Amino acid sequence: MAITLTEAAASRVSTFLESRGKGLGLRLGVKTTGCSGMAYVLEFVDELNEEDEVFDHAGVKIIIDKKSLVYLDGTELDYVKEGLNEGFEFNNPNAKSECGCGESFNV
Repeated sequence: MAITLTEAAASRVSTFLESRGKGLGLRLGVKTTGCSGMAYVLEFVDELNEEDEVFDHAGVKIIIDKKSLVYLDGTELDYVKEGLNEGFEFNNPNAKSECGCGESFNV
């Protein structure tokens, strides 16, 4: 089981954590919502929960709860800039389909 970051994503997360001045890493998760059923959740982590799994990739800690790991195992998080738009992009091998806006997915 693994979650990975591209170099661009790791750099961006590190920059966010430095400017924030605190934090253990980045939490990845899923919640039930959206057009396709599940949406990605990203948030900074200051304290670990008992059910958390921690992955260290490119010097960044990625924290994920065991329930979300089932849906995100093998996912690569990237940070992409396209024209005026920029943001994190999930390359999730478990996603069977995504909604048209890219905010949610189905497994």
